[in-house]
Amino acid sequence: MQYIDINCDMGEGVGNEYLLMPFISSANIACGFHAGDEAEMKRVVELCLQYDVAIGAHPSFKDKQNFGRTEMHLPASEIQQLVQDQLQILNNIVIAAGGKLHHVKPHGALYNMAAKDANIATAIAVAIKDFDSSLIYYGLSGSVMIEGALKPGLCSANEVFADRTYQPDGSLTPRSASGALITDTDKAIQQVLQMIHEKKVTATNGEKISILADTICIHGDGMHAVEFAEKINHRLVAAGIQIQKL
Repeated sequence: MQYIDINCDMGEGVGNEYLLMPFISSANIACGFHAGDEAEMKRVVELCLQYDVAIGAHPSFKDKQNFGRTEMHLPASEIQQLVQDQLQILNNIVIAAGGKLHHVKPHGALYNMAAKDANIATAIAVAIKDFDSSLIYYGLSGSVMIEGALKPGLCSANEVFADRTYQPDGSLTPRSASGALITDTDKAIQQVLQMIHEKKVTATNGEKISILADTICIHGDGMHAVEFAEKINHRLVAAGIQIQKL
C-alpha cells in the first residue's frame, strides 16, 4: 500500500483547524512571528493531540505586518536564531500539553528564499539540528532545502503543493503572478494524483516535470482549504493511498 502525508499550515488566525484536522496527518503551526500567538498555538496543539496529527513548527521572518511574505536578507547566524526562537516558543507549549514536536516547515518568504539559496537552506537546517536532531525538515521538493537538510544530517521530506501551480524549473509560481493559486477542487485532486502516481507535475507552460512527493501541502488559509482537504483525502483513500504522518 502507498502512503502519503497531508500537511496544513495552521494557527494563522483563520480558525478552521477543527474542520481540517480529520483530513490531514501533520500540521505546521505559526509560531507568532508572522501570525498567531501563544493562545492560538495552544489551541491548535491540543487539536493535533486530539486527532493524532503530527505537530510541526512553521517559523518565518519576523513580519506580522506582511504575513511573513517580505524577503529579508539576514546573515546565517540571525536566521538560525530566529528559527530557534520560534521552535522554543512552540516547543514549550507542546511539551506542556504532553506532546512532541515532529517537524519544521519554514513559512512564506523564508521558505521561498531557502528553496533557492543553499546558504539560507543550510542555516535553517543547522538551527533545526542544534535544537532537536530528530525533527524532520519539510522543504520544497527537489530544491536546495532538501540538500541543505542532508549537510547536518537531518531527515527531510519533499513537499509538494495541492493548491499552487509550478514553473518549468520546479519552483512555485509567485503569488503575485496570474494563475499562482489553484482554486478548482478537481484540478487540485488531478495535480495531487499526478504527483503521486507519475512523479511528475504539469508546469504552467504545459511541460511535465519530475517531482517527488513525501508530503502534500494544503494551505489552511486558502479559500477552499476545507473542501480541498476533505476531497483530496477521500480521493486518495479511494485510490488505495493511505494518509499517514511521516
